[in-house]
Amino acid sequence: MGQETNIWEHFQSGAAETFAGSQARLAFLAGLFKPGARVLNIGAGNGRFEELCLRRGADVYALDPGPATIDALRRRLGLGDKAVTGVSDKIPFGDAFFDAVVMSEVLEHLEPAALRATLAEARRVLRPGGRFTGTVPCGENLVEQETMCPKCGERFHRWGHKLSFSARSLAAALAEYFPEPRVEKKLFVTWGTLNWRGRLQGALNYVLLFSGLLGDSRLNLFFDCEKRAPRA
Repeated sequence: MGQETNIWEHFQSGAAETFAGSQARLAFLAGLFKPGARVLNIGAGNGRFEELCLRRGADVYALDPGPATIDALRRRLGLGDKAVTGVSDKIPFGDAFFDAVVMSEVLEHLEPAALRATLAEARRVLRPGGRFTGTVPCGENLVEQETMCPKCGERFHRWGHKLSFSARSLAAALAEYFPEPRVEKKLFVTWGTLNWRGRLQGALNYVLLFSGLLGDSRLNLFFDCEKRAPRA
């Protein structure tokens, strides 16, 4: 188990409260899918996305490198064999199996070669007309989030991020596998987790966003792609 997987496993299993602020983002993504849609979520977090999809009647699957995360999903949500331990560049499902593949705050954790393999795999497991969608941080300064292990001196990103994306660079990466990807900057605020100061800041951020003055570091990049059917 690599360093990045250890970081994911810690936050997903040992510090699940870290994901409390992700409710608005996950609710937005879950709202994209109709009842009965077969949806694969890669990078399970605390299982909130899977829970929201189940409430909507979607047929949700989960893939995550952390065995403890997958075990928790199976126990809490009864996903059984639909929750699988594995990695995004070797998705353990058949061709054209899913209506949608979702990766929210995951692509930034990948090395460039793994990113390319992941996009190819997402395309493979989607049916023609299926959607590949999710989010990444917008314009992240990776150096600002570096920290150092006090025991060995190794420097690493505190959340395990490897890549930073602009709207242009993300669209270019996606376009190699999905024609005409849609990439948009979005602000997600989970109001229920905030005190009055946080809500005031959230409201101010929306004002700044619509005024074109909000910095990218407070935003996410939302992407949405379609697998086109091969031409006859």
